[in-house]
Amino acid sequence: MRKLALIILLAVTSQTALADAAGDLKNYLSNTQSLQASFKQTVTSQQGKVQQSSGILAIQRPGLFRWVYQKPFEQLIIADGKQVWLYDPDLKQATVKDIGKALESSPAALLAGNNQFERNYKLRTLASSEGVDWLEAIPKQPDQSFDAVKLGFTQGQLTQMELHDHFGQTTRIYFSALKINPKIDAGQFRFSPPKDADVIRE
Repeated sequence: MRKLALIILLAVTSQTALADAAGDLKNYLSNTQSLQASFKQTVTSQQGKVQQSSGILAIQRPGLFRWVYQKPFEQLIIADGKQVWLYDPDLKQATVKDIGKALESSPAALLAGNNQFERNYKLRTLASSEGVDWLEAIPKQPDQSFDAVKLGFTQGQLTQMELHDHFGQTTRIYFSALKINPKIDAGQFRFSPPKDADVIRE
């Protein structure tokens, strides 16, 4: 009898944990209009080579974000609601593309996009691990640059992302010092390339 009760308890607990991640994402999309955080990122190649970087980000939903890599090299990515700019100050090069092409079926759409995430992704709850509730999102369009993205929530807050691309690379992003719904100056989401920068339009 005790064994049966334990099995039932484990089953109920597991199902509750699996439901949490989907609920956490819906709560994020429903209740988060803006977000600021620090992040650390690791990119692991198929051969096991690891690259690390860190920086800060700001998001104003829908469609605005500022993603700043500070270490080891500076790089800036800004979405102004119409276009997405990527600026590399070392190369003095700015790349700009239409926001629809950049966000329609990308991980950024889950963070800075609208609430219609199920239109672009197939969602699947995963087992919790070390206090993190996981949700997997697979693009419905197979020609995207990644195969799957996983979102990790800790006590209802988004704390991790994990991306798997077509080249066998795994990108892990860890968020910290999160601020939910802060007031963010609109100028943070505007970008004008320096006069001496090469501008590439895609």
